[in-house]
Amino acid sequence: MLVILDRDGVINEDRADFVKTPEELVFIPNALEAVARLNSRGHRLVVATNQSCVGRGIITDEQLAVIHGKLLDALARVSGRLDDIIVAPDAPWEASDRRKPGPGMLIEAMRKFGQRPGETVFIGDSLRDLQAAHAAGCHRILVQTGKGHKTLSAGIDRKLLPVHVARDLDEAADYILDGRF
Repeated sequence: MLVILDRDGVINEDRADFVKTPEELVFIPNALEAVARLNSRGHRLVVATNQSCVGRGIITDEQLAVIHGKLLDALARVSGRLDDIIVAPDAPWEASDRRKPGPGMLIEAMRKFGQRPGETVFIGDSLRDLQAAHAAGCHRILVQTGKGHKTLSAGIDRKLLPVHVARDLDEAADYILDGRF
């Protein structure tokens, strides 16, 4: 199965002012280990992340690469890895179909790894994550970290259902490893 993850609010703490440096990339407890557990069972993992801080000129592509280097190094220390990181750097006012809630990044990941939507699960923490996964036809898990609790409290539109709800990425990994999809 292909597992596509949002980054901010799922793997690392979400910041209203964006993750601009490696030091600001603070991992959610057990998130890295959850990725490693999924890897150990043969799942491919891809991060699909909106990073409008690039499109807004707050950080450069090179700075984002250094931040992602910290993520990859931290995963390697717990025997985890990502098969790809797909970024939509668009500013919201110049959004392409790749930027969530558009499904572009998810479709790109499925094509790259030869997976159909029914063989793909997307884990996110926001309404736009659920909208992107629905548009791509993927299974959906909403984590309650990051914006997840607020998203759940606001209610999930019926057209986006079914959505599995997990406490965090660690519990979402349990759903996948227990064969609930």
